[in-house]
Amino acid sequence: MKGGRKNLQRASEHHIASLEDGHSIMQVVSIRGSNLIEVMDAQGEKSLALFPAKFQKSMWIKRGSFVVVDESGKKNALESGSKVACIVSRVLYFEQIRELQKSPEWPEIFKNAIVGDRNENLQAQNNQPGEDEVNSSDDDGLPPLEANTNRAKPLILQPDAESESDSDS
Repeated sequence: MKGGRKNLQRASEHHIASLEDGHSIMQVVSIRGSNLIEVMDAQGEKSLALFPAKFQKSMWIKRGSFVVVDESGKKNALESGSKVACIVSRVLYFEQIRELQKSPEWPEIFKNAIVGDRNENLQAQNNQPGEDEVNSSDDDGLPPLEANTNRAKPLILQPDAESESDSDS
């Protein structure tokens, strides 16, 4: 591992005592690709943030993760017509989030957020369509799907017709 990655990992393991000026905590809403992520700030506003290439192979984020974002040039970037308003400076891990939730710097809008895989499971359960929605889908005039002839058909056991006729007599 190169020196840059070692230093990056050491810096990410340190606990955050307080946020610097121009930095704020945001939650990842979606990952757009090309090192761009959509984040939501404490006021509920969504904006695009740049996830620097130096983090690519050492830190991973997913929807619902919390990051520390440098917003110092947000106003200038928006005035110049740039869609990217801020830059991710740090990815927050579970222990760091727990520590920050106890401090007054943690935004009120994120107080009820569940951290980790449990958050994704709850969102997945809430986003599942009901049975009525699944059954009412239109096929948009497409022909029905043909059966796959490359698969072995499962053995279907049928009741003996002889045993039913014998019981009737």
